[in-house]
Amino acid sequence: MNELPVDLGGGNTVLLLLAVFLIISVLLGVKIVPQSQKYVVERFGRLQSVLGPGINFIVPFLDRVRHKVSILERQLPTASQDAITSDNVLVQVDTSVFYRILEPEKTVYRIRDVDAAISTTVAGIVRSGIGEMELDEVQSNRQQLISKIKQQVADAVDDWGIEVTRAEILDVNLDNATREAMLQQLNAERARRAQVTEAEGKRRAVELAADAELYAAEQTAKARRISADAEAYATQVVAKAIAENGLEAAQYQVALKQVEALTAVGNGDGKQTIILPANALDAFGDAFKLLKGKP
Repeated sequence: MNELPVDLGGGNTVLLLLAVFLIISVLLGVKIVPQSQKYVVERFGRLQSVLGPGINFIVPFLDRVRHKVSILERQLPTASQDAITSDNVLVQVDTSVFYRILEPEKTVYRIRDVDAAISTTVAGIVRSGIGEMELDEVQSNRQQLISKIKQQVADAVDDWGIEVTRAEILDVNLDNATREAMLQQLNAERARRAQVTEAEGKRRAVELAADAELYAAEQTAKARRISADAEAYATQVVAKAIAENGLEAAQYQVALKQVEALTAVGNGDGKQTIILPANALDAFGDAFKLLKGKP
């Protein structure tokens, strides 16, 4: 009877140890990975698996999470490096690179310091790219240079399981002497453009003036041609009238013109002195006689 409680106490201890073992096994075997991370699992020091976001199961006591790698996009600190263009101009380039880790099993086993490795790669690529371009091309084709840097960096870090999402050239700085020389060149170019613009304006003004004179001459010639056609038509009508009605029709027209001329002279403001020929008044009589004599 005295040994029974001892046996019962030993059985409870075993059950308690078994429960603790199960709890520890569950805690070690179930891994909840956040959305922004991936876990690298090793078994006896060797890569076993990579756990993605969510609930994952591993073998307790055999598998162990060695690396917790963030898959969020990262930005390298702004780096400055000197480079020499193909026309021997020293420039200082500020660059920034954005990347993210896609395959952490490559990153953790192939490279120790990711940021330093990418920074060194970018510096070499920037120097090489700028060395193939002149200063003006660096300033004007910056987007082309950025695309080239991004592509070459992406190719270089592909073995590390890294994706380069963006590369930026923040600024291209020049030394004071080069900056002053470029400023002088810019001012000279502005002065040249101003002179060219002024010359173009003067040439255009001369062209427009010549066009205006030509247009005026054309219009004058057209008016003269119309006037000549009208005179020819009037002469033709008069000639036809003479042919049909005889000389009296012509005498009538001449007398009528004399009357119109006298009427115009008489419509003055009265301050002028009018000298008429002696037979001026006879024009009225001639006109009426001819009119009266017409059938």
